[in-house]
Amino acid sequence: MVKSTIIARVVDGLPLAASMDDEQAESELAGYKSQAKAIFKKLNAQSEPMCSIESGPFYLHYMLSQGVCYLCICERSFPRKLAFTYLDELAKEFSMSYGSEVDKTNLRPYAFIKFDTFIQKTKRIYEDSRTQQNLSKLNEDLRDVTQIMTKNMEDLLWRGDNLDRMNSASDHLRSQTEKFRKDARWLNLEAMYRKYGILAAVVLGLFLVIYLWSKFS
Repeated sequence: MVKSTIIARVVDGLPLAASMDDEQAESELAGYKSQAKAIFKKLNAQSEPMCSIESGPFYLHYMLSQGVCYLCICERSFPRKLAFTYLDELAKEFSMSYGSEVDKTNLRPYAFIKFDTFIQKTKRIYEDSRTQQNLSKLNEDLRDVTQIMTKNMEDLLWRGDNLDRMNSASDHLRSQTEKFRKDARWLNLEAMYRKYGILAAVVLGLFLVIYLWSKFS
């Protein structure tokens, strides 16, 4: 299930809204909420738009939309498709309600805490992944979660990993792969020519001699 939700501004990590969790959840998730704040500090315009981060018994899933990060802390057993569908619903509603105010420079932390009402209502809908409604969401949602990057919290916090897109690296790798493919094709042709070229030339010459001999004899 979704344990907690935090919404923050990407440009500076300013928390805009969050779920009002009970005391037990606050105590249980205090460390993970600190990790969420660390994630916000690492985000920028080049960050992956969606990511799942492993941390102990939980996953921290986030989604970026229009300069805002929507993050939820979920039990590992909670389906990723539902987690990102949940975040997508929050993003649509938050954008409609407060989208024009997000970029204001004088915003205080948790300026839109009233959004918790919608968070709690939506969270209750997603509490049980086995309900018919949520099973339908799983079947209908065409989001391919296998393409969403997965990171380990330890790598992010202690090994200096970042959350930037890998587009430039993948583009370079793709161009290099294509170059190697062309080079390999050329090398194969060259090897075949070396192996069979002389034989082919001899056979062709022999056919030519036979042709000329039959034509003029």
